[in-house]
Amino acid sequence: MSSADSIGMDCYDYPQYWDLAFRDSTREEAEFVEAVSERLMRGRAKRIYEPGCGGGRLVLELARRGYDVTAIDLSQPAIKYLKKRLKRNQLRAEVVVADMREFTCQPKIDIAINTVNTFRHLLSEHDALRHLECVASSLKLGGYYILGFHLLPPDAALEDREYWTARHAGISVHMTLDAYNASRRKRTETLRFRMQVKSRSEVKEFTTEYQMRIYTAAQVKSLFSKTAQFELVEVYDFYYEIDEPQSLDNRLGDAVFLLKRV
Repeated sequence: MSSADSIGMDCYDYPQYWDLAFRDSTREEAEFVEAVSERLMRGRAKRIYEPGCGGGRLVLELARRGYDVTAIDLSQPAIKYLKKRLKRNQLRAEVVVADMREFTCQPKIDIAINTVNTFRHLLSEHDALRHLECVASSLKLGGYYILGFHLLPPDAALEDREYWTARHAGISVHMTLDAYNASRRKRTETLRFRMQVKSRSEVKEFTTEYQMRIYTAAQVKSLFSKTAQFELVEVYDFYYEIDEPQSLDNRLGDAVFLLKRV
């Protein structure tokens, strides 16, 4: 048995394990992209953009479904790993190391998708708006941005813990997520990920903390009202059921926002 000391390590630098931990959402996300394309757009979407793609679990799934995918991430290990996965699976996508606050797509894309709280890494309203402007500049008129992240209702507890396990090809990833050190005034909280990876021959452990921005329903509404390039069309939860829209209020915790480029 061997273990990896968590000090100085970033879970994002191990995309093969990180993607495994979140792989259960991949099909639902891809099918939601297809539902938006088929029901809400004139003609099937062709070009898809994913900012903050990580190791590319969704990139591969969308490429397999015939989309022309562009994806970026700040993590060089993640992009390197994704390029190898694409080659191994004989798939193509444009993937580069880039900042989601600066990158724009050319030619323009039909749909952008960003899920699992990546957006909350943007710790200021200025950075959040910069990102939204970049995505809007990347989208064709009438295109859509599928943006998913957790909300923290005003009466919700400021500390929380979740556990889950994912398994594939003889490897299991046991994830513990702690949310703590939250400040409603500063609008930040800390997420600590403890990731234990077990294979037939070894056990590896990683622990990383990320600071995240907090949003209530009212704060999301305020943010979206400041970007004239998007219209909030509908809100869903993490079940991605396009026929089951949700109300954007303090009862909603897992939110998926469907923004239309206008």
